Amino acid sequence: MLVDTHAHLDFPEFAGDFDAVLRRAKDAGVLKILAIGTTLQSCRNAINLAERYPEIYAVVGIHPTSVSEEQEDFISELRRLADHPKVVAIGETGLDYHHLPSSMRKQEISEAAFGAASAETIESDLHDDAEMTSQMIAFEQHLELAATKSKNVVIHQRDAWDDTLKVLRPYSDRLHGVFHCFSGSLEQAQASINLGHYISFTGIVTFQNAGDLRQIAGLLPSERIMVETDAPYLSPVPHRGKRCEPAFVRETATALAKIRNLTFATFCAQTTENAERFFGI
Repeated sequence: MLVDTHAHLDFPEFAGDFDAVLRRAKDAGVLKILAIGTTLQSCRNAINLAERYPEIYAVVGIHPTSVSEEQEDFISELRRLADHPKVVAIGETGLDYHHLPSSMRKQEISEAAFGAASAETIESDLHDDAEMTSQMIAFEQHLELAATKSKNVVIHQRDAWDDTLKVLRPYSDRLHGVFHCFSGSLEQAQASINLGHYISFTGIVTFQNAGDLRQIAGLLPSERIMVETDAPYLSPVPHRGKRCEPAFVRETATALAKIRNLTFATFCAQTTENAERFFGI
């Protein structure tokens, strides 16, 4: 049995054949799926799916890149949603500095407009500071909510490792987090595990250019690893270029079992135990 610990089942990519997607997941041995919220409406959608399908559980949170678009008191709504019996964790939450205003603006700046660009760059840097501050505040609010509700946390981190760990570290004795779609360094993985947290791998480990990530995946303790699809994104080989779906977590698990010199059954049993323990399912 496998658990897909991270899928965006409410996304429009699944609207046309949702029941068929679930049938294929079951046929592939994926018997539990975590539907991850990214906005308040996405969280409500995830809960609705969890109410309709026994194999689906919901995780509620605001994605860091959506924080500035949500209502200011979103945490009060999340607090209410977190009490639903099929909500098993808080997230995905965290920090994402990859698409800050300055990075988007610098793509538009030309050398011919250097004078104007300088002023606009300063303005973009101020917007960066505001965005990073908003994300950090929201991340801490999610962590506080999780600790209060005795739930664990699904963490999104992109180009913000130091700040993510800075915010997370004080909560590490009150909750566990799983770094979803991990693609960082061995040192980063070990630092998070040393704090009691988990690492989750996607289909990226099957990509031809992911040799370093495969090496990392082979060195981490088995009891701290999970698998996910991040569907509809990141389809593993041999499905690259197609919409990703929960059934494809089997390919990721197969690759990781080989990397770690384990039988497929042994690896699946361990990661399923990890997921069930972490999410309480």
